[in-house]
Amino acid sequence: MDRGTTETTPLERNRPIKAPVKKVAAGIPAVISTIKHGLNNMGPLKSFITLNNVNKFSGFDCPGCAWPDPDNHRTIAEFCENGAKAVADEGTNKKADEEFWNKYSVKEISEKSDYWLNSQGRLTDPMILNENSDKYQKIGWNSAFELIAETLKNLT
Repeated sequence: MDRGTTETTPLERNRPIKAPVKKVAAGIPAVISTIKHGLNNMGPLKSFITLNNVNKFSGFDCPGCAWPDPDNHRTIAEFCENGAKAVADEGTNKKADEEFWNKYSVKEISEKSDYWLNSQGRLTDPMILNENSDKYQKIGWNSAFELIAETLKNLT
């Protein structure tokens, strides 16, 4: 079924902003930016708990880069501003729930930017795009796992 989707996401409308290179990559502006992104995406408590576990021995590796961590020592803030933004983005409280997917067709979504789609939030349930539909539909977890298992079984 041709759903009229575009093959690639559209180009951003605005040109990138060019600014002089900063002499320092840390400090108060980075702390303020980190706090802002954390609060906007995760709220105060989740920001504190999540960022406190980035690159810690009992925590998780930062999704922002592959910077090596010391084997025997960690600091209170073992991440950079971009790492904090990546963590806040992944840990967002925003949700792309069934209401969102009922609102937009596949064609409409294909005409939006990646940035826009990412800012709508995270999936709350498994979704499926049926052959004769132009919108994603919610399916149950058992149905999703059965579909995945059947697809994998058919690969051989």
